[in-house]
Amino acid sequence: MEESTRKFKVVDHSAEIREILASVYSSLLVKGYNPINQIVGYILSEDPTYITNYNNARALICRLDRDDLLQELVSSYLQK
Repeated sequence: MEESTRKFKVVDHSAEIREILASVYSSLLVKGYNPINQIVGYILSEDPTYITNYNNARALICRLDRDDLLQELVSSYLQK
């Protein structure tokens, strides 16, 4: 019986992550928060109350897996 190696595609969600992060950043800025501090607080604690409900920002960021978010941020930083 011959076994072959299975292949799978990794779905690249980086565009979606960037879009959500940009939207959340903008919403925090409009509401007068420091977006960097608030996003870092969310990433470290995974407490969604760091993110405003304005423009559905909290629901958007909660759709992202925190590990995927961190991976995208580190990847983006290192590519620059």
